[in-house]
Amino acid sequence: MNGLPDQIALAFRFALREVRGGLSGFYVFLACIALGTGAIGGVNAVAQAITQGIQSEGRSILGGDIRFELVHRTTTPEELATLQAIGTVAQSANTRSMARLEDQSDQTLVEIKAVDELYPLYGAFETEPALAQADYALTDGAWGVAVQPILLERLGLSVGDTMLIGDARFSIRATIALEPDALSDGIGLAPRIVMSLDALEASGLIQPGSLVERVYKLRTDPGTTDAQLRAAIDQANEAHPQAGWSVRTRANAAPALAANIERFAQFLTLVGLTALVTGGVGVANAVRAFLDSKRDVIATFKCLGAPGRLVTLIYLFQILMVGAVGIAIGLVLAAIAPIAAAAALSGIVPLPAGGTGLYPGALMLAVIFAVLTIFVFALVPLGRARDIPASNLFRNQTMTERGLPRAAYVVGAGLAALLLTGLAVWFSEERVLAAGFLAGVAAAFLILRIVADGVQALARRVRNVPGTSLRMAVGNIHRPGALTPSVVLALGLGLTLLVALALIDTNLRQQIAGNLPERAPNFFFVDIQSDVVDDFAELVETEAGDAGKLVRVPMLRGRIVELNGQNVAEMELPPEGAWVLRGDRGITYAQNVPENSSLSAGEWWAPDHAGEALVSFSAEEAGELGLSIGDTVTVNVLGRNITATIANFRQVEWESLAINFVMVFSPNTFAGAPHSWLATLTMPDADFEQEAGILSSVTRAFPAVTSVRVKDAIELVNRVVGQLASAVRAAAAVALIASVLVLAGALAAGNRARVHDAVVLKTLGATRGTLIRTFVTEYAILGFATAVFALLAGGVAAWFVVSQIMTLPWAFRPEIAAMTILAALVCTVGFGLLGTWRVLGQKAAPVLRNL
Repeated sequence: MNGLPDQIALAFRFALREVRGGLSGFYVFLACIALGTGAIGGVNAVAQAITQGIQSEGRSILGGDIRFELVHRTTTPEELATLQAIGTVAQSANTRSMARLEDQSDQTLVEIKAVDELYPLYGAFETEPALAQADYALTDGAWGVAVQPILLERLGLSVGDTMLIGDARFSIRATIALEPDALSDGIGLAPRIVMSLDALEASGLIQPGSLVERVYKLRTDPGTTDAQLRAAIDQANEAHPQAGWSVRTRANAAPALAANIERFAQFLTLVGLTALVTGGVGVANAVRAFLDSKRDVIATFKCLGAPGRLVTLIYLFQILMVGAVGIAIGLVLAAIAPIAAAAALSGIVPLPAGGTGLYPGALMLAVIFAVLTIFVFALVPLGRARDIPASNLFRNQTMTERGLPRAAYVVGAGLAALLLTGLAVWFSEERVLAAGFLAGVAAAFLILRIVADGVQALARRVRNVPGTSLRMAVGNIHRPGALTPSVVLALGLGLTLLVALALIDTNLRQQIAGNLPERAPNFFFVDIQSDVVDDFAELVETEAGDAGKLVRVPMLRGRIVELNGQNVAEMELPPEGAWVLRGDRGITYAQNVPENSSLSAGEWWAPDHAGEALVSFSAEEAGELGLSIGDTVTVNVLGRNITATIANFRQVEWESLAINFVMVFSPNTFAGAPHSWLATLTMPDADFEQEAGILSSVTRAFPAVTSVRVKDAIELVNRVVGQLASAVRAAAAVALIASVLVLAGALAAGNRARVHDAVVLKTLGATRGTLIRTFVTEYAILGFATAVFALLAGGVAAWFVVSQIMTLPWAFRPEIAAMTILAALVCTVGFGLLGTWRVLGQKAAPVLRNL
């Protein structure tokens, strides 16, 4: 029976017998493990469900097996013939314009989607009432359209009413109920209108240089594999190397959505891991309390000759058994999460056809994290219990030994912690961010421990404290077995996370809703044709008067296809700079350095420069892409590749929302190329009536010009940010809940010592009121100290994110400080009293007999 296998078998039998007595003392342990497991497993299961939904419904989301897109132009006959050789081609066009009432009394921005008779190639386009292809034709002088219901609300229209877009009249014949390929077209800033391609041509919106996306969706033969699709794309690119189209297949139908979901899932996973690690403190407290309750049993084992290793194995098996129950509960929650997400996100994002199913990878990751967390926080208390002599266990009320256990337990806990950290970083796409996040959590734990030790050291130095209750409260803070470390650790991390997120949210909202509208232009005007740009400027300047400032610049759309002669599709670039290379970018040319930017390196070209094509690149984005002055950038514009040399870098004030471009070219680069103009109007003191008047005048005089009121766009962004902030706060609440559970566990772990203290003090004459005041004072001091740390640490984290990462102005919000302190006091005092109320009513005799 001395061999290790025999000891393991015997320890397992003892553990099974003891665990039959129930889970008393382990409820906080269970809750912490279940919460962390459920959070990590649920977040990743939902992300995998959505990703799988995008993949399984790729054809419908994309609207075809392959999607080719051009800007400004249509395909040449040769290019179209190449696409038709691959499969059936459905053509559509996307643009923006202004929809206005026939009496010109009101107007609003709309997203136009013009389709041909083959739309949709996959999925079903559903309207209410149902429309046939003939319903989009010209009837009684009006073209038929289907619109999103929100457009009817904005203009006060109904199905059957008419409106004007460009130079044409349109009849609203249905509302859009389901648009299968909406996700592949991206999130719009305005209500969608679906019309025929003939109607779009009749509207007069299509002019040389107009910002129109031409989309060609292909349906291939059934059974065509993804590899065959990629081969067909390669052949099309080889046949037309300067086509400049962007291409997607059904395998990446909505890449931006998938990438954003993946990033958000990674962030929420880290928050869930924070909750799990925070819960680990509760695990340690629960294990300590459990072992304390087994004091007599452990002493008996040792007196009967049981080696320390056997005792450790018995209780390790029990802890793992209870942990398995908590993990099982968490897995049930994680398995339900995709089902709940399917109901909440129905019609917004796709989920797999035929049900959500289970996602073993997500669940297994949650199990691994939970098991490692148990080992990290349970091994040290187990190691301490092993080395306590039996005489101490019989004599002492609690196991309050300090210091580290044997090296094997410390090394085991350290290895588990390293493995936990390594897996968290490995499974994250943003590994540097994940490593930094976890390093911050580790630093917060270390600092919180230092804060707890500092509070205890300060309490020891306090002398001549007035009042019995205050004197006893100060003594409780630093006495052996004090709750100080557990309470500070329990609340500190959760409150720090909440403070940081709240300050980031309030600063971001202040910029969007407050500072940005003050600095930003009132209007953006898009698609101003070159033949009317002077007339347009004259009208706007007349309407705005001396209080308005009009800025206009030429604009084209182009896509970066090569950097220094290398195809960007074959380059590995950092995520922070890769956005510049995705899709088409707005580009311009200028003789002088644009406003809201300043030269940071290199030299600007002469006004009459006529040599090689030159380009000025935004300094920040150039640094992210690893570009230097003298490098070359090849841009495809209007089906032609143009290579320019980087002459200089500019510091760009993107936050001003003024006209800014990543790339500004020398004027000779696009000599003779058709293009439109972009303009902004800034009127700092304009009210709603003035803005409405200008909008109405521009729309009546220039119906093809798209007008965007900046405040409307900011309000939309603010709503989106608010929704994201709500989701982030909900995720952070998981960490706070874990903190509260840990706090409850810490109080439960200290109940035996509290009972002892209360009985002795009452025997010596202390009243219930004195004890209540003592405990309230103790908990209030600890809560206040934790809140101060949370304000400092959370404030620094929020400052770094807002000022250094987002490069926005930073302001500390005192109301956040007040709310944090209040939350800390409510948590500590409230839960402290709940946890000790039973202690105050404990009878003295049963306790005194066991002293």
